[in-house]
This record gives sequence, C-alpha cells and structure tokens, in this order.
Amino acid sequence: MLIDLHTHTRPLSWDSNLTPDELIERSKTAGLDGICLSEHDFFWKPDEVLELAKRHDFLVLPAIEINTDDGHILVYGLEEYTFGMHRSHDLADHVEKAHGAMIAAHPYRRQMPWYLESDRDYEDALARASRNPAYGYCTALELINGRGSKKENEFSRRLCELMGVRGTAGSDAHDRADIGRCATLFERDIDDIEGLIEELKAGRYRAMDLTLAPAK
Repeated sequence: MLIDLHTHTRPLSWDSNLTPDELIERSKTAGLDGICLSEHDFFWKPDEVLELAKRHDFLVLPAIEINTDDGHILVYGLEEYTFGMHRSHDLADHVEKAHGAMIAAHPYRRQMPWYLESDRDYEDALARASRNPAYGYCTALELINGRGSKKENEFSRRLCELMGVRGTAGSDAHDRADIGRCATLFERDIDDIEGLIEELKAGRYRAMDLTLAPAK
C-alpha cells in the first residue's frame, strides 16, 4: 500500500492551500492508497476523519506534526494535545503510553549546512544531527520529504545511514503540486491507525520517490 504519511490542509494548517476533500481526491488520482492528515499542532476529531474516509471511500488516518524544541515530529496514535509536548521527551512519554509512533519530519532543517569549506564540515553536521535528542524516541526519520530538494533529502538519507534507522517518505503537501511526489510503500494492507503503527514499528515499508519511478 502506498500511503502519504505527511500532509496538511486548511484551516487547521494555516499555511496549506488544500482543502481535505481536494487533498484526498487528488491523492486518489495520483495512485495513492491512503493518506495521514498531519496538521501543525492540531488534531482532527476521530469522527471527522472517519466521515472523510467514508465519503471518499479512501483510507484517511489521523496524525499530527508537533513543533518541538528539537524539531518537527510526526506523531501517530495520539488524539489530543497536552501542554509540554513541545519537549520531545515529554512527547515521547505520551506516545509510549498511547502505544503510538514518532517520525522525525524533514530532519535536514536547521541541521544541514548550506556553506561548506570541506567535506569534514558536512560529516560534522551529520554527527551533530545524529545526536538530536528527539531521534532516540523516533521509529524512523523522514528520508524523503516531497518539498525538500535533492540536496536536502540526500542529507536525510545520509543521516538515516549513519544512525542505522529506517526512513519514510511523505509529501508534506501544502499545495496541489506537492501531492503524489512521494509516499511510503507498505508491504501489508493497512486498515486503521493501529495497523499503521504496527507496520511502522515492524519496519515493513520503504520510502518511494514517485517522481523517479513507479512503485512496484
């Protein structure tokens, strides 16, 4: 199954130009099998997510992108925001109690060097990024971000390799052009958020850049 783990819609994500219905219909057209609604620091109500899924006959799952002191974290399995979640260790406690999962979104941000004097500068930046305290709580890092450049996503790939962790893919869709650029290919069918979390923790998936080749 091809699932986009990282999307945004208005009005819950103030910077998105997409309505939920538009995102879903265009995701279906792009050949995806499901999406996660991961608004910025706002949760969808479970009944509203179910209504969207039923109306479009499409897998729609709830998630959230939380802005922490250690970067943006995609979270699966929580239903409400609690004060203190901006601290990654507190967020991790809530996620663990809920049997959820965390993925570090666009890990290149504020960690990848733009101006290099030597290869050592790049390696040092990777080493510093690998020590990000939030990453120890994450099931995976976002290996491919649909709005990231090749250079930025390469940094994420190198970081995954250095840390020995798996990588996911999400479009980070805010506009029509973002939809279908990448997604995560799961080996098994997923019907609900519990199934998604189980597959993420089991590592039965791979990141797909859909601009390069069709999924197999």
